[in-house]
Amino acid sequence: MKVAHPPTIPKLPDDLRSIVDRIPEPDLVASKAARDRQADLTKPAGALGYLETLSIQLAGIQGRALPSMDRRAVITLAADHGVTASGVSRYPSVVTGQMIRNFLSGGAAVNVLARLTGTRLVVADVGVAAALTDLPVPAPHIRFVAATQGPGTANIAEGPAMTRAAAEAAIRFGAELVQTEHAKGLDAVAVGEMGIGNTTAASCLVAALTGADAELVTGRGTGVDDTQLAHKREIVRQALRVNQPDPRDPIGVLAAVGGFEIAAMVGVILGASSLRVAVVLDGFIAGAASLVAAAIAPACAPNLIAGHRSAEPGHRIALEHLGLRPLLDLDMRLGEGSGALLAMPILDAACATLRDMNTFQGASVSREVDGTA
Repeated sequence: MKVAHPPTIPKLPDDLRSIVDRIPEPDLVASKAARDRQADLTKPAGALGYLETLSIQLAGIQGRALPSMDRRAVITLAADHGVTASGVSRYPSVVTGQMIRNFLSGGAAVNVLARLTGTRLVVADVGVAAALTDLPVPAPHIRFVAATQGPGTANIAEGPAMTRAAAEAAIRFGAELVQTEHAKGLDAVAVGEMGIGNTTAASCLVAALTGADAELVTGRGTGVDDTQLAHKREIVRQALRVNQPDPRDPIGVLAAVGGFEIAAMVGVILGASSLRVAVVLDGFIAGAASLVAAAIAPACAPNLIAGHRSAEPGHRIALEHLGLRPLLDLDMRLGEGSGALLAMPILDAACATLRDMNTFQGASVSREVDGTA
């Protein structure tokens, strides 16, 4: 991971510091065992390419020579953003709450892909502006959690998104949420979101934490036209000027220009990392959250797997800063956890080939010929 600023120890409440301090380094014994087995499988060395790397990474994360992706969840965190009042999106804030209803009814992309990949879904209201009443009974394998931190953030073009205490509370919630899922059995968690206006907040976070210019990190989000895109970039610049986020204080940056759902994503990443659960990142918003998480706790970086690279230009910058290689690049920019879910079969394949292929001896297959004289 690249470090744009001198490393510091972020100021954290004791309970969050405890989570960070519990994040283990990759298990080198398990990683070596996986690497040794890869070298003994019936294939030329390195013939499965990045699948081999992924299997070794998962072994180190989970602390076992034969990693598994069998027990998994996608957590989709929803919240609204006051910056939508500045005209940065083609859609109104009410869509966030409407999409929660769609999630619970089982009709969104995240539902389809979760069913397709055998992944249980958790949907959480972390700060939706609309009152969520008369919600549908969740479809099977969907859990809904109401943990609102408020009716959306304040407008970052005019001042900070939230207080530091609110950012810390949302991080804490995310960590507790993944702890609850871990108690049910959890090998990997996909991190997704829903929130009109959140690509603007993510652009601000990426700019603040990487030093990249607002124009380079700000994309079309919900599909704004050229005029709207120019306006959105100016709003990002204005938010950075108004709030002056200090990259040496990642929680301060999050409070200044982030969002409730982004803060909760940070908590999921930190909490999962402390539990040896692999974190499969979705798109741009997850990339911004992972920048914050890695700035708070660099030890979480080896636990991160980039499910895909979205069409948002800031996502590429975030992934490069973190040193992450995306598994897919399909020009997607939906969010919800959709890109992370599409990557699940690749991770399944990494685990299955490591576990189920024969060794040379077991299959009575000759090894490569030693070409030395």
